[in-house]
Amino acid sequence: MRVCVKGVYLGLAVGLFLSGVACSTVEPPAGKATASLYDRLGGKTAITAVIDEFVGNVADDQRINGRFATTDIPKLKGHLVDQVCGATGGPCTYTGRDMKTTHAGMRISNADFTAMVEDLVAALDTFQVPQAEQTELLGLLSPMKPDIVEIP
Repeated sequence: MRVCVKGVYLGLAVGLFLSGVACSTVEPPAGKATASLYDRLGGKTAITAVIDEFVGNVADDQRINGRFATTDIPKLKGHLVDQVCGATGGPCTYTGRDMKTTHAGMRISNADFTAMVEDLVAALDTFQVPQAEQTELLGLLSPMKPDIVEIP
């Protein structure tokens, strides 16, 4: 199991994406199986609910909602669900474009990215996702930042 340590709450979310994460690999004791993050999050139904809340948060976020004015929101939600589902060990397969191609030329800044992270953390908090699972999920998604952010 991957264990990542960094600050608390918002500092955790922003720190994961902006400054990296101190991670180490910890194996469960012999004979002890660990449920996948997908299962600990509650499966596809729970992931879908979090993504719906997240997209709603982004829509209400004056800092970044203009970036999505022409976005096909149902398609975006589907891609996000598949991406999170697959990344957490679930049965989904993300079939969208890679992050670099998708975000090329969009001039996304660190501030834009931070706003998205804050909106995701708020969605996770709405559903009372435990801190350990939030940390693990953000740690899985953080490697995408260099392919998304173009402006420091």
